[in-house]
Amino acid sequence: MSALETMMPPVQYADFADIRLAYYETGPKRGTPVVFCHGFPELAFSWRHQLKACAAAGRRAIAPDQRGYGLTSRPDAVEAYDIVHLTDDLTRLLDHLRIEKAVFCGHDWGGIVVWQMALLHPDRTAGVIGVNTPFMPRGQADPIAVMRERMGEEMYIVHFQKPGEADTALAKDVGRTMDFFLRRPPAGMAEAGGAGAGFATERKPGDPSIFPLVKVLEAWDPAFDPRERFLTDDERAAFVETFQRTGFTGGINWYRNFTRNWRLGEGVEQKVKVPALMVMAELDAVLPPSAADGMGAFVPDLEKALIKGSGHWTQQEKPEETSRIILDWLAKRFPV
Repeated sequence: MSALETMMPPVQYADFADIRLAYYETGPKRGTPVVFCHGFPELAFSWRHQLKACAAAGRRAIAPDQRGYGLTSRPDAVEAYDIVHLTDDLTRLLDHLRIEKAVFCGHDWGGIVVWQMALLHPDRTAGVIGVNTPFMPRGQADPIAVMRERMGEEMYIVHFQKPGEADTALAKDVGRTMDFFLRRPPAGMAEAGGAGAGFATERKPGDPSIFPLVKVLEAWDPAFDPRERFLTDDERAAFVETFQRTGFTGGINWYRNFTRNWRLGEGVEQKVKVPALMVMAELDAVLPPSAADGMGAFVPDLEKALIKGSGHWTQQEKPEETSRIILDWLAKRFPV
């Protein structure tokens, strides 16, 4: 049996008008549930440790494969992956499960989605937990234009705007791609100055692009990568076999909606009016703890927690600590 079968609850499906959404559910059907939302390039499977911990704590928990990923449908249209669709999927999942409100917990891109749940669907959002991803208020300019100017044409989010290029590069050898992504931060990173400035980094005129993911992947030699893996062989196979089947276009299409989402957000009040928890990872180079500075101005009811020694894949690198922080906060703010 695969790790998806042995480490996850049985898969279930919610049939909507436009997609079929796969999800995994555990725990007793009482109290305020938590919905875990994954990032890129991940799956509901990324939350396997937290689903187990929630069940053990008597907490109802749900983790979907979000649109474009895993066992969920992958629409063709790029616009089908905008923030309206991504948040509507979650409200429709609540409807399917006959849940009025939930706490939404998101990592990476899932973090962007769950913060937007509080803005676009406050009536369905009891609370928000961001793992690595802080609340990012809408800026004054198109975010792709800003990233292109500050970080360069090969910065991965900017590069992802080109149809098919990154999709093909990542899918060329899925095992190699996942091995490149899913590793711990380099040893000694904390002593060397930590995570850096993340998206706040600015290059000097004439400097190469910052975070040129595809270019780095193409040049990457695993024999010379000192970073440790955190997946078992079976866990790795769950990711590799899934993305060999689905490809990466669905997930990359989320990035292709940055400009559209920015336009859709015009006029939306940038205030999170529900209880919130921000879980920061000390060594995340893309979303460092400093990215959460100033969140209190937009998220008044905010608590923060820092996980030492973790890179980007926090809930998998430090599963026990991540689960404990989440469950302690839930117990305090949303007792079962």
